Amino acid sequence: MLKPNVLRKKKDFTAIYNKGQSVGEKYVVLFYRKNDLDFNRTAFLASKKVGKSVLRNRARRLMKESYRELQKDLESGYDIIWIARNTISNLKCADVKKSMEAALRKSGIKRKRTDR
Repeated sequence: MLKPNVLRKKKDFTAIYNKGQSVGEKYVVLFYRKNDLDFNRTAFLASKKVGKSVLRNRARRLMKESYRELQKDLESGYDIIWIARNTISNLKCADVKKSMEAALRKSGIKRKRTDR
């Protein structure tokens, strides 16, 4: 059974790249586009510029873990693509999380906190 919140189809990726918006940060790039669903769909990418397969897989794992912690604060109804930059290697998860959080704040996808 496939998870519904993962982007897989080429046409979805193409639509996000062509019609969506992007935000760049020091360690990640965020591409996003509104979808007409009640949940977010995500993809995590790391190109060969990041390094060999071990480093690319580590970059994806870091982004997935950071996103897992951040997703409760997000608006729903977006297609999101996270792309690792080559500066992501040899980082801790906290650094990646800060970079992803800054990208989400810039994009406006992150919900405003009201519990203060």
